Amino acid sequence: MNKDRYEEGLKIRTEVVGAEYVEKSIKNATDFNRPMQELVTEYCWGEVWGRPNLPRKTRSMINLAMLTALNRPHELRLHIKGAIRNGVTQAEIQEIFLQSIIYCGVPAGVESFRIAQEVLNEEEI
Repeated sequence: MNKDRYEEGLKIRTEVVGAEYVEKSIKNATDFNRPMQELVTEYCWGEVWGRPNLPRKTRSMINLAMLTALNRPHELRLHIKGAIRNGVTQAEIQEIFLQSIIYCGVPAGVESFRIAQEVLNEEEI
């Protein structure tokens, strides 16, 4: 493991998805899933999210569309919160999911809207 890349990934991950979520994920890691936590932190967050050519807001917007396409509601909820932290507006989230309905299908888009509404209500937006 590249310690510097891991530390950068931990910083970015915390800034995007929140300290509470990251601390819980790391604290609850077991011998079985700890290598996955380390890999995700180092490569996903450190190597890819740490690249300079796309702003975090853009990365968040891309993630919302991809997670809709993949039908990953748990990750979608997490990344909607991260997108809001990264400056994605409610109107932009709406447009992302409208676009996703066309390319990913109505059921996936409807589920994304439902989850987004829950998050927006929780965040009082």
